[in-house]
Amino acid sequence: MSKPVVLVVMDGVGWTDKDNGNAVMHAYKPQIDELMTKWPHTTIKASGTAVGLPSDSDMGNSEVGHNALGCGQIYSQGAKLVNESIESGDIYKSAAWQKSVAQVKEHNGKLHFLGLLSDGNVHSNISHLIAMMREAKKEGIHEVRCHILLDGRDVPETSALQYVDQLEGVIRELNDDSYHACIASGGGRMTITMDRYEADWSMVERGWHCHVLGDGRKFQSATEAIETYRKEGGYTDQYLPGFVIADAAGNPVGTIDDGDSVILFNFRGDRAVEISKCFDYMDTFDKFDLVKKPKVFYCGMLQYDGDLKLPANFLVEPPHIKYTLSEFLVKRGVKSYACSETQKFGHMTYFWNGNRSEKFSDELEDWEEVPSDIIPFDQKPWMKATEVTEKIVAAIESGKYQFIRCNYPNGDMVGHTGNYEATLIGVESVDLNLRRVMDACMKYGYTLLVMADHGNSDEMVDKNGKPKTSHSLARVPFAVYNGPEGTKVKDGDFGLANVAATVVKILGYEPDEHWLESITE
Repeated sequence: MSKPVVLVVMDGVGWTDKDNGNAVMHAYKPQIDELMTKWPHTTIKASGTAVGLPSDSDMGNSEVGHNALGCGQIYSQGAKLVNESIESGDIYKSAAWQKSVAQVKEHNGKLHFLGLLSDGNVHSNISHLIAMMREAKKEGIHEVRCHILLDGRDVPETSALQYVDQLEGVIRELNDDSYHACIASGGGRMTITMDRYEADWSMVERGWHCHVLGDGRKFQSATEAIETYRKEGGYTDQYLPGFVIADAAGNPVGTIDDGDSVILFNFRGDRAVEISKCFDYMDTFDKFDLVKKPKVFYCGMLQYDGDLKLPANFLVEPPHIKYTLSEFLVKRGVKSYACSETQKFGHMTYFWNGNRSEKFSDELEDWEEVPSDIIPFDQKPWMKATEVTEKIVAAIESGKYQFIRCNYPNGDMVGHTGNYEATLIGVESVDLNLRRVMDACMKYGYTLLVMADHGNSDEMVDKNGKPKTSHSLARVPFAVYNGPEGTKVKDGDFGLANVAATVVKILGYEPDEHWLESITE
């Protein structure tokens, strides 16, 4: 017996008995509780080696999570890919690295490193920056500038000085008569540079002004900037305003100029695309006035969008994801529908389809985006859950689709603010909307699969009792509602990559031979 399937990702909703500010545990969530008690259910792994990360101490994230959900396999991801490339030395043999070095040497320019300064292993790792700085000196580069984006999201919310001190220590060690490195600019990741899905280009504009033009509030050091902003505004790291480091005469120490090279050392794609467009599309860029268009060589740690070929130059080859669920369904003529609001729309499409911006079939794949509000998510923790639900219910009622998927971002995006009370509301908003989806699935004969892509809102307090804004290592819920007769969850230790086979089995197909096994019998 087969049935059409609706798949819901409750982003950032981990499932654990540990109560470190567990907003999932304490939320009023009758629908989720019903799914995790009265219907076939289990918990599945969503972090570490189960999603291709280096170790089981590495938190999962939405990108690798949706890759795994959408392809049914485990690929080396993010930090693991870069680690392997650095350890082998392949990164320094890449054309992009060699061109970066050649550009600087030929024009007596500067080598700029731009990226998120932490060891969160979600967007970047400070160890990668340090390794490249050491190699740059070894290869005869004389001037290096670091443009640091402060985290406080994948790591403790006021940990920036720890990473600045670490970087400054390496700089002191490396600097001599032939090599000079320093921090040139910076700011919080949710204030400058790292916007995603074109939700707020003004963030990127502020970053461009700081990094490229040296146009921003000036300080003598990054430490002074961070401490001053904290005193003045009580900012946590991710929201610190942009800053520029200046010399004693007030001149910026590291503008990006003709003859320079720029390396974006983030490995995660979503928040790297827009700043990459500024550099790669400089001649035709129209999102804001660049003011200055320096002739530089630009590359990313990875290619962040394989279909756009963006950036054109990159240091490490991304995983070439094959045998995706979407491609499997298209080959069998199955019509599908994907929906989320802007904050997670790319996860339901680009990452789900194996890092592809384009559909496998315009005829068989329908995608619909609900524009996110540009507002701090703890000020409106229900986000666009109702609007997404209305579209999902309409897709079910239409009868056009055999496979429907959506993402509710609330548990993750509100969880990242560190606001426990708001996160409770975010989780409850998702739960409330699940009722409508469940009722529609029951009425129209769909099986509903409910899960999460990683934890976050289940752990809102750190070991010191402070707000925790990063993801968690928790397993995530997995439940089957209104499944085919006799549906049972098998015994086993499953992860996100087991979901693809589960979907097609319920649809009535034999899973692809490359995938991990189904969670259900």
